[in-house]
Amino acid sequence: MDKGLLAYLLIPLLSAVIIPFAARTRPKMADILANVTLLAGLANLLWLALRPSMIAGGFADIPGDGLSLLLVAAVYLVGLCVTFFSAYFIEEGLPNRPAYYSLLLVSVAAMTGVVTTTDFFTLYVFIEVLAVTSFALITTDDSSAGIEGALKYFFLTFPASVLIIVGIAILMMTLGSLSYENLRLFMASDAPAGPVTFASALIMLGFIVKSGVVPFHTWTPDAYQGAYAPVSAHLAGIVTKISGVYAIIKLATLLRFFDGRAQALSEMLMFLGMLSIAVGALAALKQTNFKRMLAFSSISQIGYIVLAAGLGTPLAIMGAVFHLINHATFKTVLFLNSASLEKSTGTTDMDKLGGMEHSMPWTSWTSIVALLSTAGVPPLSGFWSKLLIILALWESGLRVYAVLALLFSIVTLAYFMMMQKKVFFGKKTPASERVQEVSAPLLAPVVLMSAIIVALGLLFPYFYAYVKVVAERIIL
Repeated sequence: MDKGLLAYLLIPLLSAVIIPFAARTRPKMADILANVTLLAGLANLLWLALRPSMIAGGFADIPGDGLSLLLVAAVYLVGLCVTFFSAYFIEEGLPNRPAYYSLLLVSVAAMTGVVTTTDFFTLYVFIEVLAVTSFALITTDDSSAGIEGALKYFFLTFPASVLIIVGIAILMMTLGSLSYENLRLFMASDAPAGPVTFASALIMLGFIVKSGVVPFHTWTPDAYQGAYAPVSAHLAGIVTKISGVYAIIKLATLLRFFDGRAQALSEMLMFLGMLSIAVGALAALKQTNFKRMLAFSSISQIGYIVLAAGLGTPLAIMGAVFHLINHATFKTVLFLNSASLEKSTGTTDMDKLGGMEHSMPWTSWTSIVALLSTAGVPPLSGFWSKLLIILALWESGLRVYAVLALLFSIVTLAYFMMMQKKVFFGKKTPASERVQEVSAPLLAPVVLMSAIIVALGLLFPYFYAYVKVVAERIIL
């Protein structure tokens, strides 16, 4: 484990333990402690990565492989947005308020553990802790939809955990070690890789299921739609990326896809990535529920990351890492905006909404920024990550995949523009007549994330320099 980042795992855990006692008589203390913990951690992480000397040196002095630091910052950023939003979204009388914040902090700690560990067994332990906290968080409001979503999440991702642990056992028997470095060294040697590749394939298949990649995506729309509104943003923004997609990228680099090793596994991953892009985008076109449409959109966008990870070249890995970060930003905005709509109107059915742009202008315009970034419209951040992925495919001679990835970006723009027209620009409905914009504290996280989307796009050369360092370190 990266010891330099250990504090970012332990401090949220400590706060999670303290919150139930501190908030016993004053429930608002739960909000304060959770937000202060994440804000302090994020400020420290930003100083580590973005201090002037670090930028001037082209990020050469970034600690570790650079990827862990970047992803811990993303975890803290999304976690802070969700906890801050929740503080003003949750009703005063919610009985399990302290437990809710404790679970959020435990999930932040677990995700930090996932991205900072250096062996497969510890990775598995943190993934399971994350799965249990996610299961509990989905049912926060005790609604029937939340319980149904949580049960589907549990029963459809449980087999994935079995695949992972069986793969880890075979890897242990074959290599005698579960460290990432041992797998990297073995794949770099000329030894026959049959059993190791099989074990890695089982582990990767488990993480493909946990990521919601097609055809293992059936749990995703129900879990996202049924979950407590801010929890949907937490799940879609960062949890499924860390509990599944991150491990896929990590395995792709350890198995040396960039050297042509484990070719069949690489090709399978690219095919499933492309399938997810297509199925997610086409399914999103047909949805009438805002959250369900966003869930299928997430499946499609994860497809881009998986496709790039399957290719495994340095440029593709850069695109995958950048798109993972971008996905955390634009999906958090869109899911928090769906929560604001639900709070204001009592529904996320797009057929019952319309003309909300006049009633909720900030929600409308932040949604436009996020949807344009998702669709890859320049100069927003999503454009650059998709461009890197498409260029990597084209350079590797995978012209069909490159063209399809580009075409489905246009489909993404189409279904999001349909959503925007239905919900915000359409004719006013009875729901939009009687609502007004949500309070400033509920808008603050989405405005911050929207500003980050614009900034990452406009300051792309700096971020490119950082991601280039990351790609070089995790591949070499």
